[in-house]
Amino acid sequence: MFFLYPLFAEIFEWLSDGVGYLYRRRISRHEKEILNTRFPYYQRLNEKHKAEFVGKLELILTKKTFVGRGGIEVVSQEMEMLIGATIVMVTFGWKQIRLPHFSKILIYPNTYYSSITKSYHRGEVNPKYGIIVVSWACFLDGLKDNQDGINLGIHEIAHALKLENQIYYNGESEFFNPEAWRAYQELVGPEIEKIKNGNSSILRESAGFNEHEFFAVALENFFERPQLFFDYHPKMYGLLVQLLRQDPRIWLR
Repeated sequence: MFFLYPLFAEIFEWLSDGVGYLYRRRISRHEKEILNTRFPYYQRLNEKHKAEFVGKLELILTKKTFVGRGGIEVVSQEMEMLIGATIVMVTFGWKQIRLPHFSKILIYPNTYYSSITKSYHRGEVNPKYGIIVVSWACFLDGLKDNQDGINLGIHEIAHALKLENQIYYNGESEFFNPEAWRAYQELVGPEIEKIKNGNSSILRESAGFNEHEFFAVALENFFERPQLFFDYHPKMYGLLVQLLRQDPRIWLR
């Protein structure tokens, strides 16, 4: 029976999607305007891909629960649209990937205190409970400059994406190209050592903490500074293109 569980989970997700299409959250004209004015990734897509983006975003918004914390009593359309759009952006290379394990998004107004780590956080991912947490103020700071390689939304979704690839019971595991993933991992160790030793890198210091932080910071730069990343490390950039099945440099052509 254990081996049948992933199959049942995948069938459940498929049936659930069918229900989602009947009762899915529809994006209004006003909400599309939020994408057109606030989300550069969407602005750069052609009309066909914009329609695909909106379709996937509607499904994401149907599947995810957005919950205010720390004084946020009502989650606004802007919050749902921009956080949901970030999930779609990071996963846009796949038609079906939607990170089902992470079904709840908690939104704090500012940095928040964690009783577990005894410190203040800007955001985090909790795989045990399937939760992504963001500070709304820090999330918005990440959108203000889309070329500085610092974006909290991308950072936390990158953590969720990496974890989802390793979860074996929801029909979405091992979606990374295995050869590209192995080749990427071989490059990570030397880069982390370079950062720890204070040598020049386009990735900020926190990328040197561990391979999980490295991946999250790498994706921030992949989406926000693609040409600079490519010039710095073309092999690693090329492997991320294979892993994410998209190349943000096409925006620059």
